[in-house]
Amino acid sequence: MNIKRIIIAILMVLFCATPSFAAYIDNFTRDADIKPALIMLEKAGAQEVFDNLEENSVKISFYDLSQISYRYMNSFALNSVDSFGNRYILINSKFKNASPEEIACLIAHESFHKLKVATLEEETLATQKEAHYWGLLKNSHRNYTQSPLLSRLNRLVLLDAQSDNQKNYIRERISNSSFYKEQLAIR
Repeated sequence: MNIKRIIIAILMVLFCATPSFAAYIDNFTRDADIKPALIMLEKAGAQEVFDNLEENSVKISFYDLSQISYRYMNSFALNSVDSFGNRYILINSKFKNASPEEIACLIAHESFHKLKVATLEEETLATQKEAHYWGLLKNSHRNYTQSPLLSRLNRLVLLDAQSDNQKNYIRERISNSSFYKEQLAIR
């Protein structure tokens, strides 16, 4: 009799939690291609990502980043603020067919951008979090479609694994990138 009550209680929690989480996700996006990535992050216990998204009232969508500037044409995603002060994570529409795992990593990365202009420290943290979530979410039994995004994620995991307290390879890579030198005013 007690086991039956426990099973019923568990089923009630599962069925009741799903619709409320779906409503919660709607706070961040209405895009059906982004929602699976957010669900994946929730299942992975990425509360820090959701805390960051909530703190900044972020909305997430796919967007042709070349419409903002030609130099963003090949960027993976951007954290942006509109003229009304609303924050957005804009994922390059080139990656609309990427796996939910890959999209989740971009969301994780961009969620860690809180400053109006990123610093080297903030960019390094965001990129380390992107690598962390790829290591956590990547399904070793899945064949991912080869893309610049997949190559980036795999390279970041490798750089993160090789880093230690003495040498941070992700930070070094960002410091040496011409794109980030311009964005972060690194000399």
